[in-house]
Amino acid sequence: MIGSIHTRFAASFGLLWWTICSIAIAQQSDSKDPYAVERERLIRNVLIPGGIKDPRVLDSVAKTLRHEFVPPQYVRQAYLDIAIPIGESQTISSPFIVSLMTEALQPKPTDKVLEIGTGSGYQAAILSPLVQDVYTIEIVEDLGQRTTELLANLGYKNVHCRIGDGFKGWPEAAPFDKIIVTCSPADVPKPLVEQLKEGGMMVIPVGERYQQMLYLMRKKGDKLEKEALTPTLFVPMTGDAEKNRTVQPDPKHPALANTGFEEPLIRDFHIPGWYYQFGCKQIADDQAPEGKHVVEFQSSDPQLPNMLLQGMPIDGRAVKKIKLGTWLKLENVKV
Repeated sequence: MIGSIHTRFAASFGLLWWTICSIAIAQQSDSKDPYAVERERLIRNVLIPGGIKDPRVLDSVAKTLRHEFVPPQYVRQAYLDIAIPIGESQTISSPFIVSLMTEALQPKPTDKVLEIGTGSGYQAAILSPLVQDVYTIEIVEDLGQRTTELLANLGYKNVHCRIGDGFKGWPEAAPFDKIIVTCSPADVPKPLVEQLKEGGMMVIPVGERYQQMLYLMRKKGDKLEKEALTPTLFVPMTGDAEKNRTVQPDPKHPALANTGFEEPLIRDFHIPGWYYQFGCKQIADDQAPEGKHVVEFQSSDPQLPNMLLQGMPIDGRAVKKIKLGTWLKLENVKV
């Protein structure tokens, strides 16, 4: 209940602010920026209902041209709340996840931020107007070169790019006020802890390949105090981080986690093992087919998303078919 109350309050605050700003966007929108209305719709229908409330973060999303950061064949999907392939087995994260991580970082105009995993450059672009400098590292050379050129052409002068292993950080530019990691290691790399200022903050997804938790961490002494934010799914951190990974996925034996929804909720709201939780919540139900809980999806607006996702590896050479069972109960459904 606490999480639900917080989300409703945050959404109300953000909606009030965004109603004012969206009027300005509508007045300024012209043929030079045909996607402005789509960005406004993304903020109104996804980010604010999802609990993003920092006006500076919402404003940065409104002004950042995500369609410039996706391959040409995906431009029409640029302002949907989805991850999009960008080549080299990498993706651009969904706008909600980018906004969530940015807001959790509590960016300040005086911050020097280290980003691990430049990818498309979209996350760095969102951070650029919110902080003093962004130092970003990409391990995939071809991708890093393309993104470095793109960010320069788009005028992001306070974004500094490097090609290398993000596991090692950027020691010459350290220490950093904030660190944001957009790929998932099994454990937090020690060099990143060392390069974070005392009292500094880090947002990082940690865990196995297909079961990860997004954490907000604060440095106290030589240790990190961590706060779980939400389950998530990122591409793995490669390089030294992957060499140190002890638990590998088993694509020949695919399996889902927490299918009965019996594990304790995270922050009184988030369902363990599942990510991108929108328009749904875990509730008790005496008709539940397994255990005592089910997930309830509710929506009064067809434009708002309802989803709950989970990823798992499948080796199609060894697994010829899979069987998934679901239990569905409909109440007050209009067709």
